[in-house]
Amino acid sequence: MASRLIDEDPALAHEHALAASRRAGRIAIVRETLGITAYATGDFALALRELRTYRRISGKDDQIALMVDSERGIGRPDRALETGRAVDRSTLSTSVRVALAIAMSGARLDRGDLELALGELEIPELDPDRAFEWSPALFAARAAVLEDLGRTDEAAFWAQRAEVAAEALGIDEAGDEEIFIEDGLIEGEFDDEAAGTGDETEDEAGTADEAVLDADAGTAPESAEADAETDAESAEDAPAEPSIEDEVRELLGEDDLEADEADTPSEEK
Repeated sequence: MASRLIDEDPALAHEHALAASRRAGRIAIVRETLGITAYATGDFALALRELRTYRRISGKDDQIALMVDSERGIGRPDRALETGRAVDRSTLSTSVRVALAIAMSGARLDRGDLELALGELEIPELDPDRAFEWSPALFAARAAVLEDLGRTDEAAFWAQRAEVAAEALGIDEAGDEEIFIEDGLIEGEFDDEAAGTGDETEDEAGTADEAVLDADAGTAPESAEADAETDAESAEDAPAEPSIEDEVRELLGEDDLEADEADTPSEEK
């Protein structure tokens, strides 16, 4: 419920998260959700506390950007920068790394360090010709910093890139897929068929398995009949198994066995 309501009613989403925390406060995702909803309602102190608890329980840094922003919300940009610098960015996913760069840039802005704020956004993901799910926010953040620096033409360029990227991603529902942008326009369209030429999906794999099973099921009776016929033919061609008497004759010699039988009284026989 918290995830359903977070966009339209953050306060109500926060109430659901609080209810969950009272029942399952030791579960990482519960503390994470409570931290996110607290951040959405502007309770940055609670958000920071809950996100720290989430990180301690889970061992993950995937909410580091919100932690940095929460420090900013409390009015501690220096602590925000320290929090962001304490994380090994090479271990973060691309989307988290981009969000952290934006948060760190904001902390620099809070300190009045405009050039350093711009420098925080100089990351490999800042490519005006390609757009991913995180690109609109990154482009918009750069535009805002350039505006503060008085570089209006550059700011307008990046603002326009942010709008185009957002529109392109919204139309194509590309998620983290790559979209190429040229001169403010989308370069080509998404090719869903091309995107599906990689590994099989689970459904496709399941269908393939079912097909194999069906094929085996169809040939099983014929195989069984053929095997039965083969066994019958083999049984006919195979010599009869020797009896115990034959084995004894072979071991003692046929003459010896007949002599023994002749010497043995009928009662003993």
